[in-house]
Amino acid sequence: MGSKGVRETTDNGEEEMRKMNLLKKSILLVTSYSLLVTIIGCGYTTRSMIANKFKTIYITPFVNKIDITRETDAGYKYRIYRPMLETDITKKVTNKYLFDGNLRPVKTESADLILKGELVEFRRDPLRYTDNNEIEEYRINIVVNLSMWDKKENRLVWEENGFTGDTTYFTLTTNSQYKSEDVAVNDALDDLARRIVERTVEQW
Repeated sequence: MGSKGVRETTDNGEEEMRKMNLLKKSILLVTSYSLLVTIIGCGYTTRSMIANKFKTIYITPFVNKIDITRETDAGYKYRIYRPMLETDITKKVTNKYLFDGNLRPVKTESADLILKGELVEFRRDPLRYTDNNEIEEYRINIVVNLSMWDKKENRLVWEENGFTGDTTYFTLTTNSQYKSEDVAVNDALDDLARRIVERTVEQW
């Protein structure tokens, strides 16, 4: 009887373990399925924000509207001029649309939508100083005015002024987060392009 009791206890324990393992596998399967549905759903939601008739876009070359005659004004002392920045914006935005895939950049005659943009400000503002009063950290802001047009209906879809991409960077090479100004400008351009594409495909 003693041996039989031990075997029954062992068998019951093994059965409980099998049930627990089966339950864990079921929970894992349900969780994985839910995650997959969520990911697919998010992708569908992003695409569905754009009307079905809009599949292509023409990015009009950005125009530089920075008024360099005001560079000496006290209120604008942190505004700076960077040659060909408007061209860099156009390239970054075009590439970001290509990467996103929701709207395909094309020539103007084939476009459903037309994006127009103006570069209105490029700033480099001090954020942090060292004990010796040297600038340790800057914030770069690239500011544009945007408008999106339905080409076929010649209708303004949306318009937004003061649209900004930015980044921060440390100037001292001894800082582990140091980056050059060129790298920082490129990061700000990436941020601006990402925000423009998100504004287009997610906020109709």
